[in-house]
Amino acid sequence: MFTSLQGKTVAFLVAPEGVEQIELTDPWQAVQEAGGTPRLVSTRSGRVQAFNHLDKADTFAVDETVTEASPGAYDGLVLPGGVANPDILRTDDRAVAFIRAFFDAGKPVAAICHGPWPLIEAEAVRDRTLTSWPSLRTDIRNAGGTWVDEQVRVCDRDNAPNVLVTSRMPDDLKAFDESLVTEFAKGPKQ
Repeated sequence: MFTSLQGKTVAFLVAPEGVEQIELTDPWQAVQEAGGTPRLVSTRSGRVQAFNHLDKADTFAVDETVTEASPGAYDGLVLPGGVANPDILRTDDRAVAFIRAFFDAGKPVAAICHGPWPLIEAEAVRDRTLTSWPSLRTDIRNAGGTWVDEQVRVCDRDNAPNVLVTSRMPDDLKAFDESLVTEFAKGPKQ
C-alpha cells in the first residue's frame, strides 16, 4: 500500500496535445489511490489529447490553465512524457514559470520519459542527478546535470532545494509511482 497523500493536491502539467497517456493516467491513479487529489493543468482550457506512442488515444478535461493555476495551491508537480508534450511545454514561458515556482518553493516534482525537457528550460537540472528517456542524456548534461540510466532516480533531499523524482519510460511506471507518492507525502523541503 502507498504512503498516504490524504489532503494533498498534485498538479499534472501537460500540453494541449502529445502527452503519453499511460504516463498521465498511471501516476494519476497512484495519487488517487494514495488519497490525493490530482488536477490537470495545461496551457489551454478545454481538453487535452493524449497519445499511445504515435496514435491518438483519449482526451482529458483540463481543470485549470497555467495562467489560472497557483503553484501555491499544489503540494507537488508531475510532468508526464511523450515527445510532443514536454517539447511544447518547454517553449511556453508560462509553463516554464509554473514549473520553476515549484522548485523555488521547495515542493517535490516528478518527471518521466521526455518530461525533464521543460526542467532544463526552468533551469532546474544543474548539479542534479536524474534519469529520462535516453535521448535527453546530452541535453541534461549540457544543462549541468548528471544523467544516469536507472529505473527511477530520486534526488537526495539533503543536497537539493527540493526533491526530484525521475524515470526513463513506461516500463518504469511502478517504481516511478511508488517513489513519487512516497516523496510527495513528505511534502516541501524545509
